[in-house]
Amino acid sequence: MNLRGKIYIENQKKAAQGKFKARLALLQEKGLEAEAIQRDPTMRKIKALIRKADSRLARIAAEEKLNREKAQAKVEKLAGEKAAREKPEKKAEEGVPAEKEMKGKKEKQEKKGKAEQKKAKVANSP
Repeated sequence: MNLRGKIYIENQKKAAQGKFKARLALLQEKGLEAEAIQRDPTMRKIKALIRKADSRLARIAAEEKLNREKAQAKVEKLAGEKAAREKPEKKAEEGVPAEKEMKGKKEKQEKKGKAEQKKAKVANSP
């Protein structure tokens, strides 16, 4: 369905409803019963036009809803990708200082261990 044609279909429906009311008033003025009015070919044709317009409008509404959902999904996907790109960069920046600190602690521990070994050797020598 053409989404731009929604206005035209709404206008067609309004026109058909106006014709329906006018025809109904005419037939009631003539004194016809409800069964005869329902069987009137012109009334049935007008009802068909209204049903046709309703189905077209429903189809357009469904397409609009689908388009909104697709657009929303696209926005969410882009936001997720952007967030995913930002997280590793932050982790990398945070991870580097942590590794440097760990390196420094390991070096200090190694130096302490070596100093203790030297002391033990010196104490064992005399």
